[in-house]
Amino acid sequence: MKKVKRAIEDHGVIGDLRTCALIANDGTLDYLCWPNLDSPSVFSALLDNDDAGVFSLSPDWPDARRLQIYLPESNLLQTRWLDDAGVVEVTDYMPICQQEDRLPRIIRRIHVVHGSATIQLCCNPVHDYARAETRATLQPGAVLFRADGQPGLRLTGDVEFELEEAAAVARFTLQAGESREFIFGSADDAHLDDDDNDLCFHDTLAYWRRWSAQSDYRGRWREAVNRSALTLKLLTSWQHGSIAAAATFGLPEELGGERNWDYRAAWIRDASFSMYALMRLGYVDEARGFTHWVGRCVENSHHEVEKLQVMYRLDGGTELHESELPHLAGYAGSRPVRIGNDAWRQTQLDIYGELMDAIYLANKYGEAISQRGWNHVCRMIDYVADHWRQKDAGIWEMRGEPEHFLHSRLMCWVALDRALRLGEKRSLQMPAERWREARDAIRQDIWDNFWCPERGHFVATQNGRFVDASMLLMPLVRFVAATDPDWLATLDAIKRYLVRDGMVRRYNVEETPADGLQGDEGAFAACSFWYVECLARAGRLEEAHFEFEKLLSYANPLGLFAEEFDSRGHALGNTPQALTHLALISAAYFLNRRLDNQDPQWQP
Repeated sequence: MKKVKRAIEDHGVIGDLRTCALIANDGTLDYLCWPNLDSPSVFSALLDNDDAGVFSLSPDWPDARRLQIYLPESNLLQTRWLDDAGVVEVTDYMPICQQEDRLPRIIRRIHVVHGSATIQLCCNPVHDYARAETRATLQPGAVLFRADGQPGLRLTGDVEFELEEAAAVARFTLQAGESREFIFGSADDAHLDDDDNDLCFHDTLAYWRRWSAQSDYRGRWREAVNRSALTLKLLTSWQHGSIAAAATFGLPEELGGERNWDYRAAWIRDASFSMYALMRLGYVDEARGFTHWVGRCVENSHHEVEKLQVMYRLDGGTELHESELPHLAGYAGSRPVRIGNDAWRQTQLDIYGELMDAIYLANKYGEAISQRGWNHVCRMIDYVADHWRQKDAGIWEMRGEPEHFLHSRLMCWVALDRALRLGEKRSLQMPAERWREARDAIRQDIWDNFWCPERGHFVATQNGRFVDASMLLMPLVRFVAATDPDWLATLDAIKRYLVRDGMVRRYNVEETPADGLQGDEGAFAACSFWYVECLARAGRLEEAHFEFEKLLSYANPLGLFAEEFDSRGHALGNTPQALTHLALISAAYFLNRRLDNQDPQWQP
C-alpha cells in the first residue's frame, strides 16, 4: 500500500447539517467545502498537499500517541495527544443553526489536561478547490482571508497571530488547565466574536444527544448502529431533506487509479435503503424529509418519467456537470480529481424500482399518497412496463457500452410489484392487468435469460456467466426466497468469486467489459453488509455473525466507513459513505433479530 501523509481512515468528520469537515488524528483539518457540502472546497490538502489548504492545531510532540473519539452520543470530535510531557486534547464541532441567514462555523478548542505544551497553529484556506489566490490580512484578534469572487473567511482566537504568506500561524504555550478557542467561518459573521462559546458547546452537544436518544435500536451492536445513524444525520441537509452519498469528492477506489468520483450529491437509489434504515431506527422525520426531497426531484424532472435521473444535486437541481481539477495531485497520486458526476446523464432503469419501493414504504409506515402523486406513479409504472427490456448502465454506473443487467430487470420487477401492492392496498385506480402481465414477463425473463444452467446459478448479465454483488438484493427485495436452493447456489457463487474475508467486490473488472475504465477497485463496503444480511436470511446465522464482526473490525477507530476496502481492509473511496452505513444498520437490525429469535413470524 502506498504510504500517504494522512490516510482516509485517519479522519473523523464533523458537520452542521449543511456541510462537513474532515479532521485527521494529527489535529489537521484537511478537507472542507464551504458554505455547503457541494460548494467549492476551501481546505483541500487531503487531495494534494498542505499548500492546497489546511488548518492544523496540535502540540509540538512528534512522538506522542494520538487518539480520536467522539463525545458519547454526539458528533463532537475530540483528538488527544498522550506524551511523557502531558496530555492535550482538541475538541472540534460545528454549531447547529438551522437558519437560512447563518453560515457554518467551525469551533476548535485546545486544552492542556496535564503538563505543559507548546501549541502550533497554521490556518491556510485556499478558495475554489485551491484554484483561487487567497490573500490574508491581520486584524485585532483575527485574520481575514479573501479571494476574488469568493466568500470572505475569518479566523478568530485569543493568541498573537502572524502571517506567513497567505497563512495565519501562531505558536504559544499552555499549562495544565489552560485552553484556547478558535472560530473559523464567514468574514461577515458577528458570532465569530461571541464570548459565550461554552453555551454554544453545550447546546450543540445537547442537540446531538437528543437526536441520538430517539433511536429505537437496543440490540447487540448499539454503538455501531448509533454511530452509523449519527453519520447519516451529518450527511443530511436540513434545508432540503436530501442525504449526500458521501462528504467528499475525488478520493480513489484504487490508489493511483482513475476511479475518483464526486459523491456530494443524492442518489434516488438510496431512497429505499434510507427509508428502511431510518424507519427501523425510529427516525420518522428524516425519512419523511428524504421522501419529500425525492418528490421535489421528480417535479424537477418536469413530470416526464424518461427524464427521471439517477442522482440530483442536494437542492434537487438536475445538472451535475463533471469536470477535472488537473492542478490537484490527488490522494496518493490518484488522478484525475473530479468534481460533478456525469452519471446524472445515464439511463439506469433500476432507479424506478428503488423509487417505487421508497414510495411503497412511505405509504406503509407514514403518509398516504396523494392523488397527484399516484397519477405520477401511474405514468412512471407505465413507462417501466414499456421499457424494461432496454439496455442500460446498471447500478454500478458502467462507463462502457450499455448491457442487459439482472439488477435492472430485478428492480423493474420491484417497481411493478410495489405499485400493484400499493394500488390494491389503497384501492387506487390502475391498469392492474397490464402491470401484472409486465411484472410476470420480467420474472420469466429473469429465469429464462439470467439463469446459467451450466454453472447452476443466476448471472449478472443476459446469457452471461459471471456474478456481481448487486444480485445480493434478490432476496432482500423478496424476488426469491432467501432459502430457495437456486438462490443459495447463487449465494455460494458470489462467495466463491467475490468474497474475501468478509469483504465483497462489486464485480471482477476483467470479466465486465461494460466497466469501461482502466485499473481495478477495492471491495464495496455496502455489498459486504448486504452479504451478511443474505446469510442471516438464509439461516446461516453463525457465519453471518462472524462475517459481520469481521466487517466491524474494518471500521476506522471512530466507527466510520468509507466506500470501499483495499485488500488489507484499509479504507478506499469517498468517506464517510451513506450507503455503507445504511447497509450496516439494516444488517445489524436483521441479524440481531434473528439471533434473539425475536420474530417468530419471520419468513425468509
